[in-house]
Amino acid sequence: MRCPACGTVYPADAKFCTKDGGRLLPFTAGGEPPATGPRATTPRANTPDPSQRKVDSHANLAGEVLDGRYAIVKKVGEGGMSHVYLARDVSTDERYAIKILLPSLSRDENAMARLRREAALGIRLAHPNVCHIVRMGETEDGLVYVVMPFVEGEILSDRNNRLGTIPLPMAVQFVSEIAAGLHVAHELKIMHRDLKPENIMICRRADGSEYAVVMDFGLAKERKAGGELEKLTATGIILGTPEFMSPEQLRGKPLDARTDIYSLSLLTYEMLTGKLPFEGRTQQEMMIARLRNEPTPLRQRVPGMDFPAGVERVLLKAMARNVDDRYMTTIEFAAELVAAASSGGPAPGGGMLGKFFGR
Repeated sequence: MRCPACGTVYPADAKFCTKDGGRLLPFTAGGEPPATGPRATTPRANTPDPSQRKVDSHANLAGEVLDGRYAIVKKVGEGGMSHVYLARDVSTDERYAIKILLPSLSRDENAMARLRREAALGIRLAHPNVCHIVRMGETEDGLVYVVMPFVEGEILSDRNNRLGTIPLPMAVQFVSEIAAGLHVAHELKIMHRDLKPENIMICRRADGSEYAVVMDFGLAKERKAGGELEKLTATGIILGTPEFMSPEQLRGKPLDARTDIYSLSLLTYEMLTGKLPFEGRTQQEMMIARLRNEPTPLRQRVPGMDFPAGVERVLLKAMARNVDDRYMTTIEFAAELVAAASSGGPAPGGGMLGKFFGR
């Protein structure tokens, strides 16, 4: 297979160029595409013949072998754009999470072009605090899928609901790890755009220590509310969970890394208080509050909890309505949060920060 844009040649089972995300075309040794007939492939050793197990539905793939390579074990989740499966590589026995995109998304040329660009970058997004894209593919049946490492642990939203609030030192640790992973993505010009507790997994190492992993990167989540508040009812359905979206995202404005910083500050606030800084009885009211109101101060939200004043100051700056008033990078935000939480402890760049950012 060869990329028609850059000319890079790939193995026969490749579908997209890892450099520019373009769809690959069949390529022969002579440099010309085959004249007639479908491309012949050689089945992997010990791989069930995929022709014997036709994929009937993207919503029910358990027991199938996807693309002759991934044996689908079971469905583990689903969302507005995909069904998520636990799969096993039939050659290596390694476990993966595979997202099968809904046909409506795979037929959207603009969404697919953006997804391929992000997948090409996402393959480079290897970081211990990020669940990155391993590869993107498409079956002969036309199912588009994204392969990622299978990550086990407790979803942050479940942890927060179970405990009510998360102690400040633990919250600062998780935020610092999330910030480190996001920074690597932002350096590659990838924004998450859907950062919320449901997309953070708390995992456990062999020694029992815990760490945070950012999930669900690079799945064409450039969603726009548009027209300010004109279509809030409709966007309440399209956006799913608007509580963690930045004002500029709700307005459909151009986004950069600072939109993820805004969402990360809301996520931090909720970890510490069990609540959000903006109130509303409906999703629409929550959006309006984000666009018009000031956040409830941290210490006012939970009377009796003695948070350092600096922590509240850091969070208010990170969730400023005006994007230019926020921190520029997640590392800067995390550094200020660590310093504020330690109340005069190690200066930014050492101590706890050194652990998370390699200093």
